[in-house]
Amino acid sequence: MTRVPRRRTTTCADDGHDAAVLAAGALCWRLNRDALEVLLIHRPRYDDWSFPKGKLDPGETLPECAVREVHEEIGLKVRLGMPLPITRYQVGKSGRMKSKEVWYWAAQVTEGKPKPDAEETDEVRWVAVPQAREMLSNDTDRQPLDELERLHEEMRLRTSPFIVLRHAKAKPRASWSKAEGKRPLAATGKRQAKAVERLLTAWRPRMLESSPWKRCVETVAPYVKRHRHRLKYRDSLTEKRAQEKPQKPRNRTRKSLEALQPLLMCTHRPVLPTVLEELRDWIRDPELLEALPAEDPYLRPGALLVAQQAVDRSGTIVAVEVHDPFDD
Repeated sequence: MTRVPRRRTTTCADDGHDAAVLAAGALCWRLNRDALEVLLIHRPRYDDWSFPKGKLDPGETLPECAVREVHEEIGLKVRLGMPLPITRYQVGKSGRMKSKEVWYWAAQVTEGKPKPDAEETDEVRWVAVPQAREMLSNDTDRQPLDELERLHEEMRLRTSPFIVLRHAKAKPRASWSKAEGKRPLAATGKRQAKAVERLLTAWRPRMLESSPWKRCVETVAPYVKRHRHRLKYRDSLTEKRAQEKPQKPRNRTRKSLEALQPLLMCTHRPVLPTVLEELRDWIRDPELLEALPAEDPYLRPGALLVAQQAVDRSGTIVAVEVHDPFDD
């Protein structure tokens, strides 16, 4: 997958980067007696208080980097939520300075208790936002913290990811003479499916729905195998059903959105306009409507769209991200 996504909320529109160094991190949050708390780490190397973050490994995407850094530095497994502001600053020595961007997400803990790794991190604390604002060593770190607090006040912070995945690159129709539902992935598509599995771990969808056609099933197979989630086959997500009864995939999408659970839906290009039309009905902010793909092919083969649903706003979509695959 490409390293940098397109992200949109009511306050940020991130599309590409212009920094020499890319990094990612997460603001882990929780509610303690209805008060918002955030997790800070102390780094002995710099003697500062910050958030878990770090530079990308080769071949890694920003969301993968964010969840990996949290796990490596404080031992937590997290699910990414709302995009937060990017921090930008210069690093290096005088005369050899480079621009750096840190892409942040809000994150909820799904497993573990925070424990410093004793190398990068030697102390970790859950603190209230006002205390965190005072403890943070770098002024730029207050930008994502301020946004986290605003999202909490507007009931947009507690979210559930709804992920739409277009199946990876399949063998060409022209070279396939058997049943269309049996057409498998091409070699590129199989590589894309493995990349999709690694990326999906950032949101950890538990409910998996897919067209039963082979190229969709093969796209989600690596994630199903690794995480041992049950995959539900939905005939309403096939090209044939969408052509015969367009209301069927739209009804399926609506029911899935109503579940308000971390969910993945894998389908085909001809079905995407119907799915996206239902998503539009769950968006209240004009800025977010602009983030939804509006032209064919909507999503490239192997691409995914992550719509964050606000749990405290009856599932209204409050953020949209699009993650594209590499072509090879």
